[in-house]
Amino acid sequence: MSQELAGRTVLVTGASAGIGRAAAIGVGGLGAHVVLACRHAGRGRAALREVEEAGASAAELLLADLSVAADVRRLAAEFGQRPLHVLVNNAGILENERRLSADGIELTWATNVLAYHLLTALLLDRLRAAAPARVINVASELAGGLDLDDVQYERRRYRGVSAYSQSKQADRMLTWALARRLEGSGVTANAMHPGTVDTALLARFGAGGGRTPAQGADTIVWLASRCELTTQSGHFWIDRHRSPCRFRETEPEERLFTLCETMTRA
Repeated sequence: MSQELAGRTVLVTGASAGIGRAAAIGVGGLGAHVVLACRHAGRGRAALREVEEAGASAAELLLADLSVAADVRRLAAEFGQRPLHVLVNNAGILENERRLSADGIELTWATNVLAYHLLTALLLDRLRAAAPARVINVASELAGGLDLDDVQYERRRYRGVSAYSQSKQADRMLTWALARRLEGSGVTANAMHPGTVDTALLARFGAGGGRTPAQGADTIVWLASRCELTTQSGHFWIDRHRSPCRFRETEPEERLFTLCETMTRA
């Protein structure tokens, strides 16, 4: 068994299926202590067994609905005061109809954006304590259409693909704002695109085929484990290569970061 992540703790959200499950199995196979954050207990327990079988030094399951701020806060509290070496923000949804979270926030925005922001903010002290440490945000090449004056589609006509695309633009922009704040801390922040992966989310687009979840998770596992990436921060990665990102402008990034702080009270 490889020991590239031996003794290091990796938390993966949305780890019960798809890319998140494959990423958890991948880092487990490198000897990590893997914490799976899942919404569904049954699927989470099944994923936990696979992570253990892959060779993880330890594995545990924490249950949370990441669209709900109180659940995100409880997840962070249950993680406790131990050091965290890698946080993988992966949990994401696509909703064909506009729905609200239990907090009254448009569900795609709450899950795909605010959960990333809040969980990272709550665990930053744990990441700093473990430095060198890493934040990996799963984004997408399908990104654009962010309207900072209407992130919840209260004025615009709602389309599931548009809401998803907006959220993935926001994930990249939050990563760049976070990377600036982490300069000199020993904690890096990067975003990545997993490719078109054959998951339940892809089916919501009405599409099929694509990569396997393991292929989609490959760059996540690589970003989590490679020693030479310890100082690489503020980049967008596709297939283990740095890629240009068209969403780079400090003022809207900072405006988005402030908006997320306000919406999450982080």
